[in-house]
Amino acid sequence: MLQRLLAGSLGLCLSLGSAGAFASTIYVSNEKGNSITVIDGETLKVTATVPVGQRPRGITLSHDQKQLYICTSDDNHIEVLDLDSLKVVGTLPSGPDPELFVLAPSGNPLYVANENDNLVTVVDVHTGSVRAEVPVGVEPEGMGISPDGKVLVNTSETTSMAHFIDTQTHQIMANVLVDARPRFAEFTSDGKQVWVSAEVGGTVSVIDAAARKIVHKITFAVPGIRPEALQPVGISITKDRKLAFVALGPANRVAVIDAQTFEVLKYLLVGQRVWHLAFGPGEKVIYSTNGVSNDISVIDVAEQRVVKSVTVGALPWGVAVRD
Repeated sequence: MLQRLLAGSLGLCLSLGSAGAFASTIYVSNEKGNSITVIDGETLKVTATVPVGQRPRGITLSHDQKQLYICTSDDNHIEVLDLDSLKVVGTLPSGPDPELFVLAPSGNPLYVANENDNLVTVVDVHTGSVRAEVPVGVEPEGMGISPDGKVLVNTSETTSMAHFIDTQTHQIMANVLVDARPRFAEFTSDGKQVWVSAEVGGTVSVIDAAARKIVHKITFAVPGIRPEALQPVGISITKDRKLAFVALGPANRVAVIDAQTFEVLKYLLVGQRVWHLAFGPGEKVIYSTNGVSNDISVIDVAEQRVVKSVTVGALPWGVAVRD
């Protein structure tokens, strides 16, 4: 009897733990609210709303998780938020209209997509200086980096290309044509594939990273949803490459995909106008930012279901999770 009670209690704790992300901290950029919402990952309660610069979009944690880098797009720079004091402690140069960026696996440099001048800016986060500027296609946005840090992929929305860039020479090695308006690029954990979402094209292109060729295109279909509303943006892939999650914009759905067969397993109804995604610790949960409904959805990865929504600021866009 005691063993059954203990087992039941353990199961309940595990269930609550998966939804609560094991005491992590969640950071959400609010594009219209000019703020960062801070959420306790265990209680899923908002603990702070931090004012930052104008139109914050892409966010990412520093390598030591002590700082949050923020693309304050209308201020044309990167803001640095100290996560202990929740104060902006500095800025980094970025070029005009920074939208998304990716940090090198080593923690330095930061690669920034500048939407308005068709450049990728390479920023040294220690010195606060620009190392290089790489000309790319029109309206660069998506940024992905290989696990070894040797290859950067930038997507240009208007040119509809994924640009493969050598991070040592800062030269483009290859251009891969994808479908219309590519918004995001994500490497698999083994570095063998890059997944690129095409918002207007309605597809995700799976690219062989070595051959730099598309090996598969994932399409989406939701009963009752117009095809043009199926607009893939953010992508997150589990480290074991078993599952991928894709945010489908105004379709208000997150697609769950078998990352080996590329079959869409399920569509999860989340908030309105889902933008981006981030895993919690151990990939037990994944969070989606829902721009029009001003909330985030908490998804249990194992059960593939939405377990909670949390109200944040105006037009939530980016999300990052501190362990």
